[in-house]
Amino acid sequence: MEKIYTKNAPEAIGPYSQAMKVGDLVFTSGQIPIDPTTGNVEAATIEGQTEQVCKNLCAVLKEAGTSIENVVKTTCFLSDMGNFAAFNEVYAKYFVNKPARSCVAVKTLPKNVLVEVEVIAEA
Repeated sequence: MEKIYTKNAPEAIGPYSQAMKVGDLVFTSGQIPIDPTTGNVEAATIEGQTEQVCKNLCAVLKEAGTSIENVVKTTCFLSDMGNFAAFNEVYAKYFVNKPARSCVAVKTLPKNVLVEVEVIAEA
């Protein structure tokens, strides 16, 4: 088991790792739209926040020696299902291999963001 860390994604805001690599699989923690260069949520729209989340996931996966093309499962959390279509527009640009997915609405996300995504990828 290997802990994954990159400065190119946000620091964990709790007692967890950005990702863990176990055998041939990488399990990421949920990524929220924090810009790692500023430590802040810069985007206000679902599109901008989803874009940042996907960039963060790409950075963590790269550090783990894999890529977004090798993602087999995503779990997506939205603060409002009214954002579902706009979220999907950005999501589809990154997850072109169409991995298995769950997408649920939640009451609140950390830092009151609009979206959080975690993935499982083949290493």
